[in-house]
Amino acid sequence: MAARKKSSGRKYGKSAGKSVKRAMHKRKSGTLKSGAGRHPKVKSREQAIAIGLSEAREKGAKVPRKRAAKKGGRKAAAKKGGRKTARRK
Repeated sequence: MAARKKSSGRKYGKSAGKSVKRAMHKRKSGTLKSGAGRHPKVKSREQAIAIGLSEAREKGAKVPRKRAAKKGGRKAAAKKGGRKTARRK
């Protein structure tokens, strides 16, 4: 029988949870913004969590690293799967 991997405890620290909780409360009250200056108010739950975790990272809390963004995007997809048309001379 294969040996099971031992769990390594908490993935996120307590202070990270507090930071996310504060961001969620600010979102509910309508005062959470997506950046400094004239940025719009945050309405989505996922964005509020991301802001909370980002602030926790800045403070040095135990938070896993961000996942690497996929390379490419819309422009690369358009180049790969573009429609081929026959040229007339």
